[in-house]
Amino acid sequence: MGPGELLDVLLAGGRRADRATHVRDLPARPGARADWPAWADADVVRGYRALGVERPWEHQADAADAAWSGRHTVLATSTGSGKSLAFWLPALSAVRRGAAGALLDPGRIESVQRRPTVLYLSPTKALAADQLAALERLLAAAGTRDVRVATCDGDTSRDERRWVREHADVVLTNPDFLHFALLPAHASWSRVLSSLAFVVVDECHAFRGVFGAHVALVLRRLRRLAAAYGASPVVVMASATTSDPAASAARLLGVDADDVHTVTTDASPAGRKTLVLWQPPELPGGDGPWASLLPDEDPWATVVVAPPPPDVPEGPGGADGAGSADGPADPGDPDGLAARGSGVDGPAPQPAPPTEGSGPVGTGERLVAVPQDRPRRTATAEVADLLADLVSAGARVLAFTRSRRGAESVAATTRDHLRAVDPMLPALVSSYRGGYLPEERRALEEAIRAGHLRALATTNALELGVDISGLDAVLIAGWPGTRVSLWQQAGRAGRAGAEGLVVLVAREDPLDTFLVHHPEAALDAPVEATVFDPGNPYVLAPHLCAAAAERPLRSEELDLFGPRALAVLGQLTERGILRRRSSGWYWTHAEPASRLTDLRGAGGQPVRVVESATGRLLGTVDAASADATVHPGAVYVHLGVTYVVDELHLEDGVALATRRDVDHGTWARWVTSTSVVEVEREVAWGPVTWSFGQVDVTTQVVGYQRRRIPDLQVLSTHDLDLPARTLRTAAVWWTAPPEVLERAGVTLEVAPGALHAAEHASIGLLPLLATCDRWDLGGLSTLVHPDTGHATVFVHDGHPGGAGFAERGFDLGPVWLRATRDAIAACPCATGCPACVQSPKCGNGNDPLDKAGALRLLSTVLAHAATSGTTSSV
Repeated sequence: MGPGELLDVLLAGGRRADRATHVRDLPARPGARADWPAWADADVVRGYRALGVERPWEHQADAADAAWSGRHTVLATSTGSGKSLAFWLPALSAVRRGAAGALLDPGRIESVQRRPTVLYLSPTKALAADQLAALERLLAAAGTRDVRVATCDGDTSRDERRWVREHADVVLTNPDFLHFALLPAHASWSRVLSSLAFVVVDECHAFRGVFGAHVALVLRRLRRLAAAYGASPVVVMASATTSDPAASAARLLGVDADDVHTVTTDASPAGRKTLVLWQPPELPGGDGPWASLLPDEDPWATVVVAPPPPDVPEGPGGADGAGSADGPADPGDPDGLAARGSGVDGPAPQPAPPTEGSGPVGTGERLVAVPQDRPRRTATAEVADLLADLVSAGARVLAFTRSRRGAESVAATTRDHLRAVDPMLPALVSSYRGGYLPEERRALEEAIRAGHLRALATTNALELGVDISGLDAVLIAGWPGTRVSLWQQAGRAGRAGAEGLVVLVAREDPLDTFLVHHPEAALDAPVEATVFDPGNPYVLAPHLCAAAAERPLRSEELDLFGPRALAVLGQLTERGILRRRSSGWYWTHAEPASRLTDLRGAGGQPVRVVESATGRLLGTVDAASADATVHPGAVYVHLGVTYVVDELHLEDGVALATRRDVDHGTWARWVTSTSVVEVEREVAWGPVTWSFGQVDVTTQVVGYQRRRIPDLQVLSTHDLDLPARTLRTAAVWWTAPPEVLERAGVTLEVAPGALHAAEHASIGLLPLLATCDRWDLGGLSTLVHPDTGHATVFVHDGHPGGAGFAERGFDLGPVWLRATRDAIAACPCATGCPACVQSPKCGNGNDPLDKAGALRLLSTVLAHAATSGTTSSV
């Protein structure tokens, strides 16, 4: 079925026509072929031809030629454009040429040459496993038996690792394994490093923010050690379509942008796509369960009312109306990345990086959820209906959700709908998410490829390059956060030149509502750049220590680590962390230097969910979200089967669960607070105080509700005694005393929305000044904060100890706030939109927001800043 026919299915003969707010046809694009390069290995070419690739696309040949000629290369083209051929063709050709010439003259020992080796790095283990399967198919089709390929990561046994070190030509792994295992033990990997010809960095757009900075420094350490062993590998990077891929790739490697060959013209064919923006209908009667006012897929999103302490005045009507502060959130952990470490014990558990919030429950204010006049159906419920219709019509579909819980919910509800149509259909639908066992994920991927499954409800685990082609449609439940993600997910429909249908279903959120009614904001704006800063001293310092531990760090090598390396090394030496000698800097401590940092900020080892009766491992949950998802009494859904958690042993990282059919789900209740630990620097702008220092962001799960499914009626409420999780980090904040609010014309009724909007806009603008990513930041706004005594806006780093972003914002205070005010003022929207004050990751549904109030408030604060002195330490 074509996209037009599938859209007719979704419109249900016109009964749903009013839900499609915008329909856009993206025209088909013809492909442009090139000849196989003369240098390409004949057997590898024969293998590709046997798999149906008669000739490469022009962009594949361009990138492969550049890599073969010794140039670092980045290929940034669309999903399904065949980027893997561009790096495997030169890499496998080099390995095969080296294997053929490994013994030039069997009678002379001096003729023995080392076989070239290849390292393949991906952000997830799932992608590495998928590439391994694809490589094995290619080599089998080529009839070659002399290329040895293996994966090696934290799950690989000691004996398997030994075989990889001694024999593998192509090693597929991830940056975590490099950081924790391969680089610290480089002597045992000398065969691989000394012969390293190519390093492949797949889906490199995923390396952004602090994680991207960590990966950039891991790659520089890898290049440094390879050079010490006499190798100079060519790095080939594959990326989604992003803004300025050459600059991002060069920053990742530590080279000039001119040293990276960039291929951005996509010569692969693309079928016609129909892209639909869709808004669920209003609920009948104008009201519904109040739970529908909250993000339906967020297990933390239960309102908790915290009484104010007696010495803190309440806002109007006994509440500040500012909304709820955010707790740990799933969007920062696509595909359960936190569970994909190296197998080496990490630092003590920390809470997940908080996202943007709007009022601190537990810090002095009551929390109020203001019902909307006409609540709409949830995006997950709507997507389940649409998915059932498409499956009934015979289509093959992926439905992307924003969380693991959402994926399970969509799959279960879809199966329920299909059961009434045909008892055979429910077996064709499954969920797919991080936390499943590797063998379960591989089985699901193969089933959807082979057609044994027609649909998967998935998190963004399948957004990256796992090869699933031939899909008819993609449903997206809620704005995925970035345009890069939107087009990556949309690219799954109609791969390999086929036609496809893509439907973005809005959540009940002002941001989503704006986008489905302003298609130009979602579909016509350029994609975002990949932003990260390897020179951030908070990230750079532990990697310099790791580099010194691997091999004494010498002055002539510092250029590789950037202009800040020398100053950071001086500080590390002064503190006694490194020791300086004439020959370089040395690590002299007994503990491994690689333990000083956690690339992903995972917050500890994952919690294993185990079936009590059998001891069978069901899956894993990140340590940071375990309190909310596998607490005693929690309903845990795994591949549509429900379990009830009996015990949670945090110290052992185990949750014990019993298989049980239940008619309810569980929603955690939590409280959060932000407290000022230390004011390190402060300046007075008249009555406004501009401050920087350390804060504690504390979250604690205090109970849960059992709600009947599907009407979400509360059945019971239960208390829990779980430990508080505290993130100590760096923050910048400013206060607005009553006279500032009054001068700005911001009344008590308007103030929560004005502060909230100013907070969102500030977070959105800081990445322009601090070279970070919005997802590296958190925030809080409150009418009265106990530690300041006034209305306060906080912006904090979302990483333990801070990452330098808030400090950069403090140093550029007036510049930052002026850019924030100007961005709000320049936006043509009337009441606020994603381009100014709405946030893609607000834990309170972007409510309340007051654009006009924020503009007046920021103007007033800046007027005071203009007459003040410079910042100073306290």
